[in-house]
Amino acid sequence: MTFKENNVVKVIASSLRKGNVVDLDDKLYVVLSAENIHPGKGTPVTQLDMRRISDGVKISERYRTTEQVERAFVEDRPHTYLYEDSDGYTFMNPETYDQLLVSKDVIGDQSVYLQEGMECILSTHNGNPIAIELPARVTLEIVDTEPTVKGQTASSSYKPAMLSNGVRTMVPPHISAGTRVVIMTADGSYVERAKD
Repeated sequence: MTFKENNVVKVIASSLRKGNVVDLDDKLYVVLSAENIHPGKGTPVTQLDMRRISDGVKISERYRTTEQVERAFVEDRPHTYLYEDSDGYTFMNPETYDQLLVSKDVIGDQSVYLQEGMECILSTHNGNPIAIELPARVTLEIVDTEPTVKGQTASSSYKPAMLSNGVRTMVPPHISAGTRVVIMTADGSYVERAKD
């Protein structure tokens, strides 16, 4: 299904989610976070943190939750991550084998979780990449962590660890360096020991 260029639909502000694209004053913004706030008194509002697609400028807007906002149509398709170079990140459409260059500001701090061959959902508007959704979980190796202390139980507090991608996380005491673990890409938190 194709849509006419600049085709937008009006939606209520409270229905917007991270990754949606909105059209404000003929400029496109990708939603970085959307929070519905219900104060004790007064009108419920939706707080939107957004990034302007054309130049990366970040803005925050507040709307009444029932206020109409113009949501732009974007195409969400799976793409396979190939490699990074000085221009950005290259992905391939697995159906057409077309390659698409995605700029560093679209990927943002999620880039640390990109792995060669990883399937991601790329959102494009008029053929331009504007947002990316990584898999919810990735498997990484622990490269450094504190040694396990004898008598320390699994129920005690987590300890800091360094992942193979350079990100710090907290892991249970029984996890040691060299262990492969599953990590949430949204916040870098430990899920479980990898089963491979």
